[in-house]
Amino acid sequence: MNSPHEERPQQHEAHLVIDSENVEPEPAAETVLGRDSGKRPLHLDATLYALSALFAGATALWTVLPAHEYWGFIAIGGYAPAAAMIGILLISAAVPFRMRLLVAAATSAAVLLVPMLASIFQRAAGNPDRAQEEVLVIEASAQRLWDSGSPYLRAEEIAALSEPLLGYTPYQPGMAVFGLPKAIIGDYWWTDARLFFTAVTAVCLIAMLRLLRHRASKSALLRAFQASAIVPVCALTLSTGGDDMPVVALAALAIVLGYRNKWTWASLVMGAAATLKLIAWPLAIVLGILAYQRRQSARYCAIVAAPVILTLAPVALYDWHGVVDNVMAFPFGKGVIDSPAQSPLPGYLIASNVPGGSYIAIGLLLAAGALIAVALYRRPPLTASAAAAWCAAGLTVAIALMPATRFGYLLYPVVLLGWAFALRSAEEPDSPLVDRWR
Repeated sequence: MNSPHEERPQQHEAHLVIDSENVEPEPAAETVLGRDSGKRPLHLDATLYALSALFAGATALWTVLPAHEYWGFIAIGGYAPAAAMIGILLISAAVPFRMRLLVAAATSAAVLLVPMLASIFQRAAGNPDRAQEEVLVIEASAQRLWDSGSPYLRAEEIAALSEPLLGYTPYQPGMAVFGLPKAIIGDYWWTDARLFFTAVTAVCLIAMLRLLRHRASKSALLRAFQASAIVPVCALTLSTGGDDMPVVALAALAIVLGYRNKWTWASLVMGAAATLKLIAWPLAIVLGILAYQRRQSARYCAIVAAPVILTLAPVALYDWHGVVDNVMAFPFGKGVIDSPAQSPLPGYLIASNVPGGSYIAIGLLLAAGALIAVALYRRPPLTASAAAAWCAAGLTVAIALMPATRFGYLLYPVVLLGWAFALRSAEEPDSPLVDRWR
């Protein structure tokens, strides 16, 4: 008779044979909503590029803004080939991730850098239609800051201008920094404010990618890049005059730094965003709530407030009326001329079509802000991805209800949602949400 020690290997071997016969082979890839998840990212890429090509074509044909029209005609040549390339990859047996990455990088260059540089060169050659009014306004405000110490004109000075709209500077004093090279050095193509908007945005994107590298999934980081540098609302804005892109890029970087527990840097970066536009202030509050959860609120508040006070206080003391007229009155429809931000969203429609509509829209905006504040108190963000998602949701509501608003502001929630997704993949790599939209 065999000893038990001699029988065990035979039993174990038989068990292995039975298992190998009964266990079904694993599928090559998981399925999501009935579609092979190995191809799903390509389907999403193809949809993004195809819809973006349609948007660029519609912009080229029907916009009334020359700078946007020029962007549209060039951008079609970036989005359409990208959609075609992804279509070819869809019928390929195996698609390495680097192919998706190369298509994204080439598309970003074609729809953002190429039209921006072409516009800058043509503007430097004497074509004034190759930049949005924001570029002119910021460069003029920088010249005033350099000459007089204040980037603002008062309401009575603005009313006396032949083009009053160009007299308003609805930004924080820090925004004038992007125009200082032109004010100090002179009018050259390489002093165009858009180059510095783009430089700050690019530095932020590179920093976020490096901070999340080896933590977030590659596909999630690609989605965040696409949201920031390929989606038309971002590419168009940055190419033609995008002062909003450095603001949202800095805010997103601050949230990513918070995720990495680099709270001193997160505070400084969010403070920098808050020196540019008021729209960054609610984002600073949301990140402050996350800092409170991490026991970093005192340091965070002090560091965020420092650059805001250092840039705003001297100008406010010197020219308080200019600050009020430009930063507060004009964006809320109380300037000597109407804001060009007139997209048909609820706040604008109420303000322009209902008696006393401006006050009603502002009241609705304040009420929505109060409700969001209560919701944040009851369910504060506990993760960086939740903070980014709260910022995106809150700004979407604010953009919809502001009496002076435009569709272009939607770049804020688009970018923030892209990085919320990347952060979620770093925090919860097995999340179904991450798998669905990777």
